[in-house]
Amino acid sequence: MLKDITLGQYFPGNSFLHKLDPRTKILFVILFLVGLFQAAGWLGYGASALLVLLCIRISRLKAKSIFKGLRPMLVIIALTAVLNLFYTKGTPVAEGWPITWEGIDRAAKMMLRITLLITGTFLLTYTTSPMALTDGLEQLLGPLKKLRFPVHEITMMMSMALRFIPTLIEETDKIMSAQRARGADFESGSLLRRAKALLPILVPLFVSSFRRADELAVAMESRCYQGGEGRTRMKQLKMEGRDALTLLFGLLFVVGMIVLKKFGL
Repeated sequence: MLKDITLGQYFPGNSFLHKLDPRTKILFVILFLVGLFQAAGWLGYGASALLVLLCIRISRLKAKSIFKGLRPMLVIIALTAVLNLFYTKGTPVAEGWPITWEGIDRAAKMMLRITLLITGTFLLTYTTSPMALTDGLEQLLGPLKKLRFPVHEITMMMSMALRFIPTLIEETDKIMSAQRARGADFESGSLLRRAKALLPILVPLFVSSFRRADELAVAMESRCYQGGEGRTRMKQLKMEGRDALTLLFGLLFVVGMIVLKKFGL
């Protein structure tokens, strides 16, 4: 069901990850992605997977929530694996087979890389509220304001997009339930037929999205919203010792992954 999708949701908590400064978490995710793309051998991928599992354990999130977030991405993961499996040259598994041992190795690594990438970035939104994420991004991109880059506007739009993803998913699920009650069938037939059956959902979904956008604009204008100039925050961001240790650990992870890549591990 669409309502099971956890993309963009925030799960309140009191774990170590929840308490970290949002700027620290953003920078740590960037360091993790840099280190992940440095992975070359199975030891590097194993270290990356161990780090993700450790973060999930520390965050105290349920494994069910993580798997729900990965479910919509299974098609992309499977497609990537198939492409690498059949289009990687090397030693055939058997005579005349298009599949090679190098293809199997590369497909497995790519599946693991995409899974870890998605899980690592999801942990950021799972443990950080949209407002805190917006404030952290705005402060990190603050120097760009001197170049007249609309930092506040960009971060505000990103925050709204994250905030309304669960709302739109819920709205889509309601529309589909209403269509099913009227006899619509979204699950049987060919792929083309199922795609055509989804077309009646798009019109009410677009109408609902535009209505929500208009209501949000009116609400912001009625509260005299004028952008980022002169705005204050109820909660001031402040980095502590745990933030410094987390960033140091992220730097050590990147250095370790580079060393492992150099030795082909």
